Amino acid sequence: MKYLSHYIISGVLILSGILSYAFYKKSIAEEREILENATYTIVNSWELPTLLDEVSGIAWVNDSTIACIQDENGVIYNFNLNTGEISNDITFGEDGDYEAIALHENDAYVMRSDGRIFEVKSFTSDTVAPRYFDTSFKSKNNMESLTYNPKTKSLVTIAKDKGLDKDRYKGLYSIPLATKILDEKPLFKIDMQAKEFEAFQTKKEEKTFNPSDIAIHPKTGEYYIVDGKKPKLLILSATGTIKRVHELNKYHFAQPESITFSPNGTLYIANEAADGVATLLEVTLKK
Repeated sequence: MKYLSHYIISGVLILSGILSYAFYKKSIAEEREILENATYTIVNSWELPTLLDEVSGIAWVNDSTIACIQDENGVIYNFNLNTGEISNDITFGEDGDYEAIALHENDAYVMRSDGRIFEVKSFTSDTVAPRYFDTSFKSKNNMESLTYNPKTKSLVTIAKDKGLDKDRYKGLYSIPLATKILDEKPLFKIDMQAKEFEAFQTKKEEKTFNPSDIAIHPKTGEYYIVDGKKPKLLILSATGTIKRVHELNKYHFAQPESITFSPNGTLYIANEAADGVATLLEVTLKK
């Protein structure tokens, strides 16, 4: 009986090894197929610290630093690209559902999911005195996107769920920093029934595309909008025409929640941890 048990255990271990190896080979083959079919290339990647497991917004600061927020704490974390660590952090508010960050020079603007925007002047200084202003958006709109347009000196945002208009469109809206009042006439609207969304359309049109962040390409003025629910990247022309939708495979983009550009046009996308670890990816798109 003792020998029989020994043979059974050995057999189980051998079978387990065979299955593990087969799974490993399958995973490599799947990854190769994903990379071959992808319309993007991952140039660099960073694992984010556990403090940023729920990273919800990123913004380019300089060649070594990206400002990050996560959707629980009123803190701006400066992530160092060279060391892969948080270099310093700035507390600007109480705990809350913070979803997006945009920078203009030394000032930071952080959007909460209910549409409130916190203005943090000289956010890298030792002491900050944040102020806030409200928009026409509410919690039902689930706001997660914010960027700064240097040409118009305005913030730009878009609702994740229902927009201000109850129709099949989602609008991009401008908030001039001179007034801090949202222009309720959209810059332009995205049609949820556009042919580019055919593969993603659902019964509820507002769920066809759920923006989780937005950025403006510094060279072309194009709008890049990422969707974390059904990972994809929408590119709009500077005048609002749909140029392309890139499907982002969950193998690389478990939950893409934030996006930013360096001044030379290098694209960065950050993923929440989901079932793994939070990541920051440097991405190039195939033409």
